[in-house]
Amino acid sequence: MGRQTTKKRTKIRLRKDDLVEVIAGRDSGKRGKVIAVMRDSGRVLVQGVNFIKRHTRPNPQRNIKGGIVEREASIHVSNLMIVSPDDDKRTRIGSKLLADGRRARIGRRGGEVLDK
Repeated sequence: MGRQTTKKRTKIRLRKDDLVEVIAGRDSGKRGKVIAVMRDSGRVLVQGVNFIKRHTRPNPQRNIKGGIVEREASIHVSNLMIVSPDDDKRTRIGSKLLADGRRARIGRRGGEVLDK
């Protein structure tokens, strides 16, 4: 009998279409828009960041050409920070209860509301 392991789920405060900046790794300093959020693995797909090369075999039925394809790979959420729309600098994310009862994400740097 193997040891029972439970995977801890990380709380991801990023959402699709957020502007984020990479703070660690090979693509440090690059900015991009969030394409997809993978909550189960704690990873995010960012446009124009973390490119990998994949060797693909041609498939005429699916109209896929063979060769080397370059595409984005996911990046761990701990290596990203959201960019504040007000001062165009990266900031941490907090939350605040608005006057109308909704909960909104706020930027910790200036207190501005990140949600539209």
